[in-house]
Amino acid sequence: MTAAPERGPPSQLTPRCDPCHILSVNLSDSRTAGQPLARLSAAEAVFNVLRSEIESGKLGVGAKLSSEATLAQQYGVSRSVVREALRSCTALGLTVTRTGRGTFVVADRVAKDLVLGQYSARDLTEARPHIEVPAAGLAAERRSPEELDTMRDIVAAMTAEDDPEVWVGLDSSFHALIARASRNKVFENVVSDIREALAHQSETLNMVADRQHASDEEHRRILAAIEAGDAATARIAMSQHLHAVGIALDSILNPLPGA
Repeated sequence: MTAAPERGPPSQLTPRCDPCHILSVNLSDSRTAGQPLARLSAAEAVFNVLRSEIESGKLGVGAKLSSEATLAQQYGVSRSVVREALRSCTALGLTVTRTGRGTFVVADRVAKDLVLGQYSARDLTEARPHIEVPAAGLAAERRSPEELDTMRDIVAAMTAEDDPEVWVGLDSSFHALIARASRNKVFENVVSDIREALAHQSETLNMVADRQHASDEEHRRILAAIEAGDAATARIAMSQHLHAVGIALDSILNPLPGA
């Protein structure tokens, strides 16, 4: 693991050099007088603190994390922000939340696969190209004018959105709409079934691998091909998008030596 960054000014986030382009928060400074975390998305900042404490051993395996309310007060953020950060810790296999008992550290290193509800990242990576690539091609040929208008609205909203949770919802809606526009019930039902897992994956990738802006550009290319009625280009654009997602996942699960 990369060494922790040197202390900076209070409540300031300091860049950390790793393949996922994560920005770490100086741990002692992040707690200064309950001041709000700044610069990064609040959820990303809280996630980085928790991950750093877990991987450094400050929060050892078996340790119970403070309550959502306590963490929210500690970092000057809302409880929904804390929940978002905790979901990513769980997805990376670092923590587990037990109903009525709290959240506990279960590992000090990222797992070999992400836990995304009832599916894993590997499950999605292996299945999505066989579903969403042909669905994009069919959507280019079969989408209705109303569906195209909705796709345009979703992509425009995603580009302008700076709330990570809202963006993730738009992302899953975009992929679900493409599957529906394919007029293939199997594709539509499968994407609907994995929609929650897709949302968890997007949330984690955006937080850990800074994927949001790259995804926006990839979505625009998919939309342009569907808009043009170009099935071949739509399939290529979706394939490239899923390939980029796979690379980002690999950077998390199989970091370079010394990272």
